[in-house]
Amino acid sequence: MSSFDLNPRIEGDSLFVTDLPLSTVRLMKDANYPWLLLVPRKNDLIELIDLDADDRHQLMDEIALASEALKSATNCEKLNVGALGNQVSQLHVHVIARFREDAAWPGPVWGVVPAIAYAEEAQSHLIRKLRELL
Repeated sequence: MSSFDLNPRIEGDSLFVTDLPLSTVRLMKDANYPWLLLVPRKNDLIELIDLDADDRHQLMDEIALASEALKSATNCEKLNVGALGNQVSQLHVHVIARFREDAAWPGPVWGVVPAIAYAEEAQSHLIRKLRELL
């Protein structure tokens, strides 16, 4: 795969977990909600339709894999999956673990409460667990 440029905001707001065949997987720096981003490692992608058919299928498989891993790692009650891109246009998919007692339940997570940093041990444990599952 050729050189890939990750949007600086995504890079600053998240931590590297692993690379899958198409996407880099990142953990958002917000302990309020265990939250993965999948970013296809190809430049100049904005919409899902910018991927060719094979890559769209690969991305869907990777979303399913990330969803299964996050659910297993967190025992969440619900997964929210979406590709919005209103703040950052680079194609990326959110996979968010949700719990009935989280601050935003049942609404969307954006802007409800300020982000909370992970305690270092909890962050390391979650990333390690996700790597094992992915």
